[in-house]
Parts: sequence; structure tokens; C-alpha cells
Amino acid sequence: MSLFIDKLYNTRFHLEDLSKHSFLVTGGAGFIGSNLVEYLLKYGAGHVRVLDNFSNGYIENIKDFLALPNFTLIDGDIRDIDTCKLAVEGVDFISHQAALGSVPRSINDPITTNEVNVGGFLNMMVAANDSLSLKRFVYAASSSTYGDSLALPKVEGYEGNPLSPYAVTKLMNEVYADVFNKVYNFHSIGLRYFNIFGPKQNPNNPYAAVIPIFCENVINEMPLVINGDGNTSRDFTFVENAVQANIKAFFTKDITKHDVYNVACGDEISLNDLVEFLQDLSGKDLNVIHRQERMGDVKHSRASIEKIAADLNYYPLINFRDGLSIVFEWYKKSKGTSSK
Repeated sequence: MSLFIDKLYNTRFHLEDLSKHSFLVTGGAGFIGSNLVEYLLKYGAGHVRVLDNFSNGYIENIKDFLALPNFTLIDGDIRDIDTCKLAVEGVDFISHQAALGSVPRSINDPITTNEVNVGGFLNMMVAANDSLSLKRFVYAASSSTYGDSLALPKVEGYEGNPLSPYAVTKLMNEVYADVFNKVYNFHSIGLRYFNIFGPKQNPNNPYAAVIPIFCENVINEMPLVINGDGNTSRDFTFVENAVQANIKAFFTKDITKHDVYNVACGDEISLNDLVEFLQDLSGKDLNVIHRQERMGDVKHSRASIEKIAADLNYYPLINFRDGLSIVFEWYKKSKGTSSK
């Protein structure tokens, strides 16, 4: 039985020999982090180290890798600076994915969101800056940084005001990264994710994203609940595209300062479109329930990907509909549930 998911990561996004390098993925048991770990191991990375406290990640996402000689797991918290220093020791590349996501969670508990997303991020930056081996620090930024800007598409450098505590924390990550660039000459790359979806995304998390919830509900013949009229739109981006962005950010030779990039498809899919696509995939008549819109949510979001295409040679290989088909089949194979 293969350790790796069928239909994923059959395209190489790197030219380098990964066996010569070591990687740290914080939040590596989470959704995006574990997919990045899978890519690195599939292509023979010299060593992959995961740091995760399993508050938002799941051992199920990485259990197949635990016995590999080139894989190490540190069960620890980025809010502890000594843990961060231990995790960073001797690695060449860091992808910092650890965070508490979700706008509603940040509204319910802004203090913990800030402690993890800002305090933990700062710990990782300090540890990385002190490293003698590190070649590149890449971190998960967020499309929420565009806030109340109504401009479409979203273009780097034209941000609005944050609409949630979560958005504030992700903005502060970019501010800290920029300051570290100017004060310590420490260069990092932020990837502003736009609604990433794909295998290993847990629909049973209290703050789960819409696509895994909808996929599971369709499979289990439960209603689909939409907040608002369904015209809310997002630049839904399949996870393999996010992995591509991380890999290309690791190995770019042209970026010599802190910079941020949209990671998206440059498309706009409404929740009503999502329901229609799922109806086609499932062959079922779906029951949709509409509720009040959520506080702090952005109505429409679509990214410009011109900058990341020009600087990192990023081009999304899997469009929304193909990605939705892959993940829907993955949830069906998993009996409608991801790792718990």
C-alpha cells in the first residue's frame, strides 16, 4: 500500500535534489502542513521534521510517515521559545504553517488566537534568525489581510483594514517579517492563502471550512447550511497549488528581501456554484438551508496571481472543479470523514 495519496503530487515543483536538504514544517500534522510533508517525503527529502502540538492538527495526517528514517516529529508548542529553537536546529528550510485559523474562533477567543498566531510566529522568527543553517523561511499568510478592501482582484500592496482578530494576527505576521528584514537582514516569504481545500482537511473540527463540511454532508445526505444568500464568493484553491507555492518559495534565488504573494487560482466561485458542482458530482438533489451571514466575513474574494507567477514561476495546475472532484472522491473513500 502506498504511503501517498493517489492523484496528488505527480508533478515535481523543484529541480533540486531534496535528499541533500532538511526541512521543518510547523503545524505539519495540520491540513496544509501535512500535504507539504507528503510532497517532501514523496520526493526523497533528506529529512523532514514536524513541530505540532495537535491542537489543530491530527496524528492521522502523518501516521504513515512516523516510521520513516527521514522523518521526525516534535510534539511541542510554538508558544515556547525553547521548543522553537530545538525544532529549528540544523534545518535548511522552514515552512511555518502552525496557526489557529478561523475568523469565528478568533472572534470567540481573540487572546489565544493572538498568543499562537503572533506570539508563536515571533518565537519562530527569533529562532530562525538565530539559526546558522537556515536558507529560507516561508510562512503562511492569509487573504484575510485584504480586510474591507472591495477591490477585485486582490493585489499585493493594496490592502484594506482587518475585519477580524484573526486578520489582525496575520497582518502582524507580515509586519514582523518586514521589520526583521529591515532590522536583522532576515529575509522571509509570506504566502497569502486564498481558501485552500483538499485531502486531509477535517470536516469535524468545530471551525471547519466550508468545502469539507459540504462534502461530508453530501455524502451523508445531510443539509448544506449557507450563511447568507449564497452569492458570497471565494478564490477556492486546491492544496496542491499551495504546496507548489511553498516549494518554489524555498528554492527561489531571486528574492533577497521580505515579500508576500497571493496563492490562489485567480478565479471566483460562489457558494451557490459550489452547491451546483457538488450536485453534479454526487448526482443527488441537495437540501440547502440559508442562515444569517457571519460577522467578520468578507463578501467576495478573488486574487491576482500575476506577482507570484512572475517572481516564483507559480501557475496553479489544478483548477477548482478538478480539485473538488479529487477531494470529494477522497472523502467518499474515507467514508465521508477526514482524520479525527
